[in-house]
Amino acid sequence: MYTSLQLADRAGVRTVTMNRPQVHNAFDDSLIAELTDALAAAGRDENVRAVVLTGAGASFSAGADLNWMRGMAKASEAENREDSLRLAALMRTLQFLPKPTVARVNGAAYGGGVGLIACCDIAIGVDSAKFGLTEVKLGLVPAVISPYVIAAIGLRQSRRLFLTGELFDASTAQRIGLLHQCVRAEELDDALAGVLAAFAKAGPVAQAQAKRLALRVAGQDQAQAERIDRENAELIARLRVSAEGQEGLGAFLDKRAAAWTAQA
Repeated sequence: MYTSLQLADRAGVRTVTMNRPQVHNAFDDSLIAELTDALAAAGRDENVRAVVLTGAGASFSAGADLNWMRGMAKASEAENREDSLRLAALMRTLQFLPKPTVARVNGAAYGGGVGLIACCDIAIGVDSAKFGLTEVKLGLVPAVISPYVIAAIGLRQSRRLFLTGELFDASTAQRIGLLHQCVRAEELDDALAGVLAAFAKAGPVAQAQAKRLALRVAGQDQAQAERIDRENAELIARLRVSAEGQEGLGAFLDKRAAAWTAQA
């Protein structure tokens, strides 16, 4: 059914694996559409008690696919806006999924990959993983994922990472709240099993209501999220077609320094 995903069900747990290891599970139109569909289907399936999201190969997700970025660099502002809205719908689907979700972070996560982790209820990662919100280096911003990343790690940490675009390690990711647990690679599945065992002891209706409760008390609801997503899609679309965005994307794709770096 899916070309970019693998699905596996066991004891009420649906594991959704992003399966583009040759490009470190980077996002393209197909992966975004398939992941949105697979998550929504899991949310509707009464036999699914919990969802695990992970990546095939060495990485969790490297963010945007290079060929996808080339296409967006040439696209119009309207096309970029629609593209951003599709990614926003994916993040919103995961954020508000009516089932417990766990990010099994098997390796590096950048950009949208960090967004996926932030949208999951629990995140467990290997201690060798690296993370980054590097959009400013391209003359862009992490607009679509920003509500979820800020909710996960707080405003203070987000301001630093959004502005510097610096990479950080798994221990830092745990300290700032992106990861709940940081473990050795050989311990990842045991740590995951512990979380899933705890899920299995709870009432499914209570879990769904507990998740809605936490989000509601925190001031998050789907209607508000859709409004913010539209605003953020407008922002990133403008930036992608701006002179600075075009220079940043071009420099990245051409493997050269951006003009502002040379001036620094």
